[in-house]
Amino acid sequence: MSSSAYLLPFDLSAEQKPVQGTKDVVAQALWSSTPSGDKPPKVGTTRTFFNHPNGMTTTISSLGDKFQDKKGNERRELVRKAVGSGIKDLKAYDGVKEVAVDASADPHAAAVAAHLALYKFSLKTTPPDRFNPNNKEAVPEKLSIKPLEQSKEWETGRVYAEAQNWARTLMELPANMVTPTNFAERVKKQFEGIPNVEIFVRDEAWAEEKNMNTFLSVTHGTSEPAKLVEIHYKGAANKSDQPLALVGKGITFDSGGISLKPGANMKLMRADMGGAATVVSAAWALAKLQVPVNMITVTPLTENMPGPSATKPGDIIYAMNGKSVEVDNTDAEGRLILADAVYYAATEYKPHTLIDVATLTGAMVVGLGEHFSGVFSTSTELWEKLQAAGEVEYDRFWRMPLDDDYLPQIHSSNADLQNTGGAPGGSITAALFIKAFAEGCEPKDDKPATLNWAHIDIAGTMDATRPGPYQEKGLTGRPVRGLVAYVRGLANN
Repeated sequence: MSSSAYLLPFDLSAEQKPVQGTKDVVAQALWSSTPSGDKPPKVGTTRTFFNHPNGMTTTISSLGDKFQDKKGNERRELVRKAVGSGIKDLKAYDGVKEVAVDASADPHAAAVAAHLALYKFSLKTTPPDRFNPNNKEAVPEKLSIKPLEQSKEWETGRVYAEAQNWARTLMELPANMVTPTNFAERVKKQFEGIPNVEIFVRDEAWAEEKNMNTFLSVTHGTSEPAKLVEIHYKGAANKSDQPLALVGKGITFDSGGISLKPGANMKLMRADMGGAATVVSAAWALAKLQVPVNMITVTPLTENMPGPSATKPGDIIYAMNGKSVEVDNTDAEGRLILADAVYYAATEYKPHTLIDVATLTGAMVVGLGEHFSGVFSTSTELWEKLQAAGEVEYDRFWRMPLDDDYLPQIHSSNADLQNTGGAPGGSITAALFIKAFAEGCEPKDDKPATLNWAHIDIAGTMDATRPGPYQEKGLTGRPVRGLVAYVRGLANN
């Protein structure tokens, strides 16, 4: 038997003819040769045939009932489900090493699903795993995947998936392996050889010079040095064009600090740098694709730990913008590091748009679960473009309220702002806190807003508790694809 296989998504209602690029394989005929019942197969239903064609393996995967009638985003998601299900089936066979995918229904969606479904994180030593940092040589992927017919759309989709998978890896790796220093080193290595990119790694002394006191307040309980990583990408024809800014929360481990979290499942807090992981991964994809935009990516990175010098509940700190902040709960640290990072990005680089991404609140998990990332924005135009991009990639967003009626919950303290406002509307008060540092996002002195701002809370979408057709259970790397699609759309317009 050959180690090569075909993966053929099929529509049972379509004309029966050999799939182009195969050895005269008719997917519908293969389906009809199996006990299949009277109803059309559901999307993602697979059958695998050995020694068909001669010496090869063929997996067929249903595109669902009446696929020919489906349009747009619905059609794309059916392709992802069918291809993802087929790859998950094939990677269970040790003898299969190469898979040729019929991507003709939608090459981009097929490439995304194939490479996302292939991903499986592990640090087990048997068999050797490619994520082991002690590997002397690179361990290849379980499967080598290619389309039956090459296309630019397939290659673009592959980059989307590789970016999301990099974010998944950063989030999955334990906190003793991904410290702020290690995160910065991984970013520098990942961007090697990509044109129009500069990377700056700032240290605590630099942050002190900038008066980033809310950021630094979170670093006091840990012995790991904090970092702030900046990625400058100048892909526009005019390198001086106003940039877009992405800011990501980078808590490489969150114990809660003095306000210590419960021990149960605290290990998930290795992924509290999911905001940073997703924005650097999106930036990598955009730079890799040489999208014609100028972009600044900022990620403040630190652990949040209890210690003899840790910030205490009730401490009051003066942020970079001069506002006083009372720390009501040290486990609401993400908004503290974002406050200075957002203000720095907004005032230093004067972007037209700033999007911050964070695994910020448990309230978001309760409110939206793990299917939609919550968006808080001062710009309806920005929201609508984000929503459209998310729907195209099925990396979906949901707009949340951002109303001043919630402000008294974070104003009732001895400082200008308090870092928590109680349980009611917890994700909203967190977003309002960050908004206070997004300089220019609101009209001022009869002048219009100069900044389109959105805050994306990914506390729910960071983790998949159940596997899907092209997403294994585990940390997701979302919303990388939604962000990449948004920025590419911005560039095209």
